[in-house]
Amino acid sequence: MHSLSWTTRVISRALRSGFSTLLETTSNATANVSNASKQRPHFVSVVCGFPKDFLTSKYKPGKYGEDSWFKTSTTNADVLGSSTACVLVLNRENSTVYTANIGDSGFMVVREGEIIHKSEEQQHYFNTPFQLSLPPPGHGHNVLSDSPDSADTLSFSVMEGDVILVATDGVFDNVPERLLLDVLKECEGVTDPVKLQMTANSLALMARSLSFDSEFMSPFAINARRNNINATVCNLYLYKKARNEAEKMLQYDYRRRSS
Repeated sequence: MHSLSWTTRVISRALRSGFSTLLETTSNATANVSNASKQRPHFVSVVCGFPKDFLTSKYKPGKYGEDSWFKTSTTNADVLGSSTACVLVLNRENSTVYTANIGDSGFMVVREGEIIHKSEEQQHYFNTPFQLSLPPPGHGHNVLSDSPDSADTLSFSVMEGDVILVATDGVFDNVPERLLLDVLKECEGVTDPVKLQMTANSLALMARSLSFDSEFMSPFAINARRNNINATVCNLYLYKKARNEAEKMLQYDYRRRSS
């Protein structure tokens, strides 16, 4: 429990600072280096999420998930409950990314139109991912809890122009991998934070739209059928419609930001 509490505090601090200790943002992307030396690689990071309920939430759209927003905006909030976790750290000296992933959040790395690295979700059984837990006092025996040591760890080299998606199951459960790849490969090599933000907004909107579509055969629905749970028939029309709606939102967002 001590190591779990320590991990929870680390994750909370990372969320509160916007992962500033892990990811380089565009504001400090240009380091003062000599002309003879090569600029070190860096992340250009953007983020987007949606609340569970637009009508009752005080969440500000375009930031991050509702739970993270609550924690970062409420400094005296107690950290209780459970969560999956996915952390990526870039070693700028050797262009190597180190990852730790527990549960069904994860990452995907795209280069030259192909997925070259991706995480694998960890499940105890269907719809029950590995998770870090901090239950209320006296309820530890009633809560599923995995050790941070259970996380899958990877390291791999990256190149300038690679696109890395880090997301929760809200994206991976609802958006098919082929659609994620179609969107991500279009922003390979892009460093404009506005255009990258538009891509993040697009993916978040598609995930939310498809999650409410009772007739769409999502990745989650496919896995449900594999576990003998009834799911609906795939509707490719709705799949395309979700992307078209996202693209319209992107165009509007880009015009608004450019004006």
